Amino acid sequence: MNRTPADRPVPADPGDDGGTTVAVTGAEGFIGSHLTEALVRAGHRVRAMVQYNSFSSYGWLETLPAEVREEVDIQLGDVRDPGSVHALIEGAEAVYHLAALIAIPYSYRAPHSYVDTNITGTLNVLEAVRRLGTPRLVHTSTSETYGTALTVPITEDHPINTQSPYAASKAGADRLADSYHASFGTPVVTLRPFNTFGPRQSMRAVIPTVIGQIAAGERTLTLGDLRPTRDFTFVKDTARAFLAVGTAPAAEVAGRTFNAGTGGEISVGDLVRLIGKLMSADLDVREDCARIRPANSEVMRLVADAGRLRAATGWRPAYDLESGLAETIAFFREPANLARYKTDIYNI
Repeated sequence: MNRTPADRPVPADPGDDGGTTVAVTGAEGFIGSHLTEALVRAGHRVRAMVQYNSFSSYGWLETLPAEVREEVDIQLGDVRDPGSVHALIEGAEAVYHLAALIAIPYSYRAPHSYVDTNITGTLNVLEAVRRLGTPRLVHTSTSETYGTALTVPITEDHPINTQSPYAASKAGADRLADSYHASFGTPVVTLRPFNTFGPRQSMRAVIPTVIGQIAAGERTLTLGDLRPTRDFTFVKDTARAFLAVGTAPAAEVAGRTFNAGTGGEISVGDLVRLIGKLMSADLDVREDCARIRPANSEVMRLVADAGRLRAATGWRPAYDLESGLAETIAFFREPANLARYKTDIYNI
C-alpha cells in the first residue's frame, strides 16, 4: 500500500521502535549534540551531518560518551549542498533540522551567508524529505522571529517581526516549511525554542559569556545591554521538546508551529547577579558598546507561552533556571571544558 508522507506512521515512543535511524543536521553544535545524545538514549541510531571542515572535527559530538558515539554515524557535508542533504536523509524515519547560522551580531556583517545556510539549506532539506517520502521533519525556528513582545506571554499567533538579518532568514525558512506542508503535504513540524542555555553553548550567548569569564577568574565583566528580558530554557528540556514533536502522532503536530519555553522571564542584569551569587563572585559589570545591538534591532522582551506544545505532546520543562545554571556552571568549571573557549575576547 502506497502512503503519502503525512500518512506514514511515526512511533509515539522512540524507545519502542526497535532502533530506527533518524537524521540530524547541525548535530555537532550546542543543541544538536544534546539532541543527538537524547535520541540515542531513547533508542535511535543517529545519522549526524557535521559541516565539512578540513580538520575532520566533529565538534561537540567528539565529547559524547563512548556508548553514545557508537550509535552515531557521522557524515561530513553541508546543508547548502543538495547532494549532501539527500544522502543524509535517504532511509531515515525522521529528520531533525538544526543546521543554521545563529549569531545575531555576525548576521549584521554577513547577511548573505545567513540566507544561503538558513533559507537555501532549509529548502534543500524540505526537497529531500518531499522526494524521499520521509515520515517526519522537525524544522527549527527561533523566538527571535517574534521580535520585541507586543503581548506577553508570546503565543504562536504573535505577529512575526524580524529585527535582525538572522531573524529574517529564520522567518523565511519557517515560511518555506509552512508552504511545503500546504503545497505538498510534507510532514513538517516547526519547533520554536526560546533562548536555550546549558553545557556546550558558545560564548556568543550571554550565559556562557558570564559563567566563562567568572570561571576564568574575571570579576570585571564586559557585556552588552543589561535591560532585555528572556525566557531561558535548559538545553536538556529543549532536546526533550524536539523528541516530543518528532515522535507525536502526525495528526497532533504536522503542519504546526510550537513554542518551547518555560514561561519565566528574567532581565540580563538580574541574570548576571544570579550567576554571580551562584558562583560566589562579587562582580563589576560594565557595558561594552561593541556588544550592544543597533537600537531598532534589539529585542527587548521574550517570554514563551508553551501551552500548545504541552497540549499536543505533554511536554513541560523539568529544569528551573537555577538548576539549569548549576549544571552549566559545573560544566564550565571543568578545566578541560573551559579550555575550549576564548573567554578574553568578544565572541560573535
